[in-house]
Amino acid sequence: MNLGTFIEVMERLAPPFLADDFDQGKIGLVVEGRSQINKICCALDVTSTVIERAVDLSADMLVVHHTPIWTPLTQLTGLTAKIIKALFARGINLYVMHSNFDRADGGVNDSLCKLLSLTDVTPMSLGRVGSCSVLLNELSHRLGGNIRVWGNMEKLKKLAVVAGSGFDPKLMDEAVVLGADAFLSAEMKHSVARIAPLPCIESTHYALEAPAMKDLALRMGWEFIDDPPKIQYLT
Repeated sequence: MNLGTFIEVMERLAPPFLADDFDQGKIGLVVEGRSQINKICCALDVTSTVIERAVDLSADMLVVHHTPIWTPLTQLTGLTAKIIKALFARGINLYVMHSNFDRADGGVNDSLCKLLSLTDVTPMSLGRVGSCSVLLNELSHRLGGNIRVWGNMEKLKKLAVVAGSGFDPKLMDEAVVLGADAFLSAEMKHSVARIAPLPCIESTHYALEAPAMKDLALRMGWEFIDDPPKIQYLT
């Protein structure tokens, strides 16, 4: 497959117009490598481990959710330099699907709904609300056992999910209107937790978004590279 054809396929999967304004110039092909693509790898983040594995697999393309270049570059040093150097040296393309893939049908939030067996799913402005039939301990198990609950959860019949960092009061209010009993996302701020209108279930950014990249790789016949952050829970 040539590079142009690959980009056309990707833009049908996650149309760029779905992306938030802050993603302008940060999605799509962000590093251009060789023009012919045979081997494609997929990951959530561009890390040294992911790059090394992509090189070992002789990848021509690496598809990720999070770009390694969040702000305009005036210097190319440190980890960013290491990553970009490795991509250029091997001619590996880097393609990013971020907030456009969050909103896309079959994207990040739909994969999360599937992982948690949500049914009767309704779209939110960002995220989904669906009927939840699994108990909280089972939900925790499916997310890797790394959740904590903010507030008093009396029932869990209808769950709002926003993959990634989605604890936004406006989204919470929207979830309440749609009948949600609880709200699942990552990276809760103390000030937001204090005003949350419903109980919140906090997981990790990786646990909520990596399943979508794994699903995408399986669907497209790519190689998924799993590289979760190293976290220790002390008691």
